[in-house]
Amino acid sequence: MLFNSLDFLFFFALLIPAYYALGRFFSFRAQNMLLLVGSYYFYAYWDYRFLGLIVLSTVVDYFVGLRLQDTEDEPTRKRWLWVSVCVNLGMLAIFKYLGFFVDSFIDAANALGVEAHRPTLGILLPVGISFYTFQTMSYTIDIYRRKLEPTTSFADFALFVAFFPQLVAGPIERARALLPQLQSERTFHLDRFREGLHLMVWGMFKKVFVADQVAKIVDPVFTGEVSASGIDMYIVLVAFAMQIYGDFSGYTDIARGVAKVMGIDLMLNFNLPYISKHPSEFWERWHISLSSWLREYLYFSLGGNRLGVVKTYRNLMLTMLLGGLWHGAAWNFVIWGAFHGSILMIWHRIQSQIGRDYRWGRVQSAIAIVTMFQFTLLGWLFFRATSAAQIADFTTTLLTDWRITENTGDWGMHVVFYCWFLWGIQMLQWRSGNLNWILDRNAFVQTAFYVYCVLGIAQFFGGPGAEFIYFQF
Repeated sequence: MLFNSLDFLFFFALLIPAYYALGRFFSFRAQNMLLLVGSYYFYAYWDYRFLGLIVLSTVVDYFVGLRLQDTEDEPTRKRWLWVSVCVNLGMLAIFKYLGFFVDSFIDAANALGVEAHRPTLGILLPVGISFYTFQTMSYTIDIYRRKLEPTTSFADFALFVAFFPQLVAGPIERARALLPQLQSERTFHLDRFREGLHLMVWGMFKKVFVADQVAKIVDPVFTGEVSASGIDMYIVLVAFAMQIYGDFSGYTDIARGVAKVMGIDLMLNFNLPYISKHPSEFWERWHISLSSWLREYLYFSLGGNRLGVVKTYRNLMLTMLLGGLWHGAAWNFVIWGAFHGSILMIWHRIQSQIGRDYRWGRVQSAIAIVTMFQFTLLGWLFFRATSAAQIADFTTTLLTDWRITENTGDWGMHVVFYCWFLWGIQMLQWRSGNLNWILDRNAFVQTAFYVYCVLGIAQFFGGPGAEFIYFQF
């Protein structure tokens, strides 16, 4: 079920009154059972067969968590942890990466002159599998590290895994943040309800009015239907930067808004990423739940920056390579991860020279933000491309073919028309240091904001809705 569909609006409109009625006349336990049933229905709306994978991950990690708590023997605890890791990563390997590795092996064999043929695997990618497997693994890893005690309520843990607002595209929540909220009373609060609706409207605007509309000039170029000069290609990359940001951060805003309406806080997943001055800051602002997961459970486990310069660079590169592969079973994602790993290593080298407490002047900050955005755009080329050949072709075009074509002006105006309002609001959020800037304005400003957003949504809302980009990951 898509957030940007009429089906979800009906689902949400029926769920919320029942949810608060159960809280008023029964308890949060009744609310949790409603949410668990609703979450399974929400996921089964795509394909009920994949519910078995969520249930399998839930059952395994629930019992592994209890076993980890019950034993003090370290070898035994490690074996139980590996059960969780192998089950979750095994599901990812089969459903997400098996075809990729088989194809890569066959390509390598053919390149060496060994004839090999591709088998027909017919494996479908379950929606959200990368998100909920990482979420459940963090639960068992935290228990193993003694940062968390396991819950004895299977229903509460099942809801933690399947909580529908963030089930299919995050944020990737930690049990130590979400579980206590699911195990406490939740009553209606007008301010939280209002903030939740605000996030839902703003997220829907970013998805329907911004992301889906700029996609109309991005997709034809990358599918090969339309050719582009270097200038056109640059405009398309800016458009894709807005598309993927509006699409993914829009989903996160809606998810956080839906949860907040129900009295539950999900973590901030985006914090104005395109005003980053350097690569490290970008990953502190973009897909924060994934970057912090990779830092906490992979980078630090490899040794972080505690083992010398060479191993620090190795750990950065491995983390970003695996982060790229997490996004999809394709070489362009590996290239994208390697690119970000490389610029992170360069930045760490620069930072070792200027110091971590370097004070940025206004002009330096502006130059750094513009420069980092160019690197981000180049990264998005690798991310969006369909093949290594396309990456090489489009990169060559960017560097050598700067003709103004009949598309240049139209595409530029298209991006400006659909993005100017987002840019303006985000500039105000940045200058004020308040992502909820609009909620502190007077009634006139708020009314103008919501009228523009609702009219923009209404212009394109309807039907089944366009899928969110991160559903394919």
